[in-house]
Formats: sequence, structure tokens, C-alpha cells
Amino acid sequence: MTDSGSAPLPATDRPEAAARLRDALLSASFTADGLLDLLGAPAYAALARSETVPALRATRGDTPLEALVRLFLLQQPVPRARLTDVLPVEDAVDAGWLKAVGGDELAATVDVRPYGGPDGEDWFIVSDLGCAVGGAGGIGSRDEDVVLGVGGASTTLAGITVRTPVAAALDLGTGSGIQALHAAQHATRVTATDLNPRALHITALTLALSGAPAATLREGSLFEPVKDDETFDLIVSNPPFVISPGARLTYRDGGMSGDDLCRSLVQQAGDRLNEGGFAQFLANWQHVEGEDWQDRVRSWVPRGCDAWIVQREVQDITQYAELWLRDAGDHREDRAEYQSLYDAWLDEFEARKVKAVGFGWITLRRTGSAEPSVTVEEWPHPVEQPLGDTIRDHFERLDHLRAHDDAALLEGHFRLAAEVVQEQVGLPGAEDPEHVVLRQHRGMRRATKVDTIGAGFAGVCDGSLSAGVILDAIAQLVGEDPVVLRDRTPAQIRLLVEQGFLEPLG
Repeated sequence: MTDSGSAPLPATDRPEAAARLRDALLSASFTADGLLDLLGAPAYAALARSETVPALRATRGDTPLEALVRLFLLQQPVPRARLTDVLPVEDAVDAGWLKAVGGDELAATVDVRPYGGPDGEDWFIVSDLGCAVGGAGGIGSRDEDVVLGVGGASTTLAGITVRTPVAAALDLGTGSGIQALHAAQHATRVTATDLNPRALHITALTLALSGAPAATLREGSLFEPVKDDETFDLIVSNPPFVISPGARLTYRDGGMSGDDLCRSLVQQAGDRLNEGGFAQFLANWQHVEGEDWQDRVRSWVPRGCDAWIVQREVQDITQYAELWLRDAGDHREDRAEYQSLYDAWLDEFEARKVKAVGFGWITLRRTGSAEPSVTVEEWPHPVEQPLGDTIRDHFERLDHLRAHDDAALLEGHFRLAAEVVQEQVGLPGAEDPEHVVLRQHRGMRRATKVDTIGAGFAGVCDGSLSAGVILDAIAQLVGEDPVVLRDRTPAQIRLLVEQGFLEPLG
């Protein structure tokens, strides 16, 4: 592994050099699509597993793209003569993107990885050598100030973030700058913070090389770098949420007791949001013996905020310790040292009576409502990314439900959401199904069981008739008192609206 903690970084005060380098990379098709075309799907997928042999075999030719893949992705020295017609070599060397090694060869000083933006943009994510997911060396680094590239967590956060035009966005714990890069597309002003000054430098490189506007960069922990009177319309953070003994690795270990870092981050976010603004985080939380995990994370929600908290995965403490010990490469070291570290993790968990650790998403929205809505749920099933619009719509539906009592709800018009199907389950030949399920094929891909009244109601919701008129017609068909049906059905309508099966109109 490259000693990234002491490796020099390219200069950030030469935007013209970054612009020329970007033009050269694009001219050589050093893009996400270009890589897939060159390497083929198997070699491209192998890179994501940190296996480089297929990519090395696929780049044995002499094209400009092959030279760039070897230089920036596979961290192989390349003869200067091969690069003089491909890159602005002197600019790149002077600015620090490349360095001379051995004879007359050049090597990259950072990993530069093509990344496709949501609207087909050609971006580049900079990280420390060997520390991009799928990089030549994998992760496994124990340098305190190492800066990783794009991984599953960062793409998950980018996918769930609400993408509406805003004036001010904050990327807290920016790392390689991927969240700041996304935010720069819809925020007038982006502020990026990190405890690691190396991460701020790399964020500036990522933005410059991707052709994005520069962000305001500030060093410090959590909200410390934010001015007292400063508020934002969007806050995003993929924080160092790993619950570990000590804080060896700045990029992942919170350094606070248990899940206190995630709790502090969520609790402090409320005062930093403008009205209607969103704060979105990835987080870990403890499952403590004798305590409901939902109550634990619900207590984190700041006053004046709606919240939607989704637990995506749970690991017992042995699985969790093994995952992050392997992440740091400890399993490859002395066996006795590995066992000692493993014991330390379990000792700390057992001392706090932690039996498992949950991972998921937390979304806050600042609201002036006297009765904020807090939804905490477990949803380990597949979803369809990006989910930003789904999350925004969830909170808009909550606003509608909060503003309409049952009488007003029955006067309203609803439409069945797109790509919702009805499934009937029962014994073959039975006159009536045992139960009816509504299933989404988009967004959260939920499934919910409804009774025959709920299924019939949802099936005719096309926006033309009010909910009350539909229920009166159903009551006549099934021979039920329409007043009784109007009294007992709004709760089911509210659930279908909240979960996104029905969309309120108007």
C-alpha cells in the first residue's frame, strides 16, 4: 500500500492545469463508458473487487486510453513518451498530478477514477493511491489521514439525497468530495467540511477535475467549522460512523463512545436547517439489551423536524467486528494481534450490553409543525435507486395528511401510484382470496396487505371521484352501512398514502 499519509498531493491553486488535464482525459475517452468499452464487463467488474489482473491484460496495447487506465487506475508507471501526445505532461508534473519515477517513466500521485453523473456527466473522483474502491491495492489502509474513493455507502447517500434547487448545501465529512460534487449541480453555494485537511485538498481536486464550481472548504469536526448564524437548505453526511474501540482511522471511526457521533450529528442538525430543508445521513446505531432500537434512534430526532429513519441491515457484534477488522487489513497481520483487537471490540460491546449494530439512512426535514412526524422502520429489501424523489414525495404526503382531518380526507381525490400491482393469494379454486397484497415496482418497492375494501378502493382511484363517493359506491356493492365504512376506512387510506401507494391530488 502506498504511504498515502505522507504522499504529496497535486496543487489546488492551478485550476487551468486541472482544466487541461480534464480535457485530455475526455479526449481519450477516459470515462465510465469508455472504461466499460475497453475492459469489457468481466474485467470492469473485477476492478470493483480489487482484482486488477483482468484489467492489466486488457490494457496491453498502445492506445491512449490503455495508457491512462494503467497510469491512474492501476497505478503502473508509464513511459513519458507514451503520454506526451495524450496528456499535458509538463502541466501535470508541475501541478503535482504526475511524478517522475525510475528512468524516463511517470507515475500518478493520486487515484483518478471516472464517475458517471446522474445526467450523464463525465466526472472524476480523486482519492489516495490504492484507496479507491476497486483500486489497485483495495482499501485495507491504516493511514490515519487516508482518503478513500467512491464506495457503496457514498453512492447510497448520493442516491437517497433529495435533489431540488437550493441556495446553500453542506457536505459534512466530505472525504473525496463526491457528495459536494453532486450538490454543486443544484445548490448555489456548497460548503464542505472534514476533520482531515487531506480530504479537503482532495475534494478541491475532485471538483476542479470534474469541471464543477469550487466549494467553500473548512477544517473541523462535525458542525464545529460552521458559523454560529449559518444555516442550510441541505445537509448531507456519510460520517465516520463505525462503532469501534478507539479511533484509529479518521475516515471511518467516530472516536466517540458507541454511537454518540451519529447521535450528536443528527441532534445538532436541526438548528442548522432552514425551514423546509433536508438533512440526510448514513448512520450506525447500537442494539442494546433491554432497549428497543427504534426508541433509541427516535430519541435522536431534534425538535421541530420530521424524520424518516430506515434500518437497512443488522449485524451481530461478531459479524460487525470482523467486517471492520478486515476493512483495515488486520486479518492479514499477526494472528495474536488480530485476536487481541477482536477481543477489544467484543469487550467494549459487552461492557455496553450491545448485542448488534444497525445500519441505515436518516432523513430530517425542518418543519414548523406543532406535531412533527417521525417514522422509524426496518426495510432490508431491495429498493430502486435513486430514491431522492421518493423521499421528497414521502414528506410532501405527510404534509397533506397532517393538513387534512378524516372529513377533509374523504372529500379529497386520489390516484393509484404508477406501477402498483395487486396480488391475490389463496387456495386454487377458492371463491375469495385469503388476502390481497398491493405491491410497488418502483422506489421503495413496498408490499402491503389490504382487505377487500382497501383493494377495491385503491383499484378505482384515478382522481376522478372523491374518496367519500368511492366508499359510498363500495358500501352499496357489498351491502355495508356507508356511514360505518366512512368511519373505519380513513386509517387505511392514510397508511396507503403515507407508504406511497396512493397519491393525493390537488
